[in-house]
Amino acid sequence: MKRRLLLAFGGCSLARSAFGQTTWPSRPITLVVPFGPGGIADFTARTVAQAMQRGLGTAIVVDNRPSAGSVVASTAVAKASPDGYTLLLMSNANAVSTGLFKKLPFDVVKDFAPITTLGFFDLGVFVPAASPMRSLGDVVARAKAEPGRVTIGTIAVGSSQHLAAELFKTKAGIDALIVPYKGTPAVLTALRAGEIDAAFEILGPMLPQVSAKAVRVLAVTSDKRHAGLADVPTVAEAGVPGYVVASWNALAAPVGTPASVIERLHAAANEALAQPAVQQRLQELGVRAQGGSPKQLEALLASEIRRWGEVIRAAKIEPE
Repeated sequence: MKRRLLLAFGGCSLARSAFGQTTWPSRPITLVVPFGPGGIADFTARTVAQAMQRGLGTAIVVDNRPSAGSVVASTAVAKASPDGYTLLLMSNANAVSTGLFKKLPFDVVKDFAPITTLGFFDLGVFVPAASPMRSLGDVVARAKAEPGRVTIGTIAVGSSQHLAAELFKTKAGIDALIVPYKGTPAVLTALRAGEIDAAFEILGPMLPQVSAKAVRVLAVTSDKRHAGLADVPTVAEAGVPGYVVASWNALAAPVGTPASVIERLHAAANEALAQPAVQQRLQELGVRAQGGSPKQLEALLASEIRRWGEVIRAAKIEPE
């Protein structure tokens, strides 16, 4: 009798284990986004999440938790149960934050399990419509002729835009004054009014301004020309060799999430990114849909941490 009970108990345990493995996911998944609603990262997250839902057979709920350096959202996910039901929209902000903060409540390398990249989006170098500077070479030449006089607008110190401008100064060998603003609208207002000579800003939201001829774009920061701006060179093509900057978004889970769950999430995300409708929507946002393996994301994160750490130190930005 005792033996039969033990066998029965063991059988129930095996069945429960098998059931648990085969029924994930059995409830909605939360995707924590470190940015507010309405931005490129938020739209990217929602576009991919909606497409992933069909493959996973469950809802993916976007939870916006904006904060400096993505700290609030990243902390929440790092401390969440590693069961596959809480994910992080990771970005280059996670790489940058390691150099901007003296101490973080998580380790961006050790506390997250990488899943896949989702997409990359470029920045552009813009000037006022009436600017006499017709090329990026003109900007560099003027900055070298008048050290410290050329002004470059960006959003807040430590942002991708700000660090991209700092890297540009180093790579181009120029002395220019970087002017940080509270947000993109303020940068655009200053640029259109001619209060600054140039600006580094994410390309997607600025394309309507370029189409309306309110501003001009001199170069894009990626290693390839933008599909909608075939005549606009990259910064490297325009005379600053070795300069490449692209912001990115990716998916990650708390470390310890079962490998089988990571594999399913990876497959679902890459299947979503392969859908023409998803690619079209992301392209409209200025995002190049691009998945990858967990190992590739791990390597990207490590590379970005090293790179932006060097830029932060060169710019003498004191960690908070």
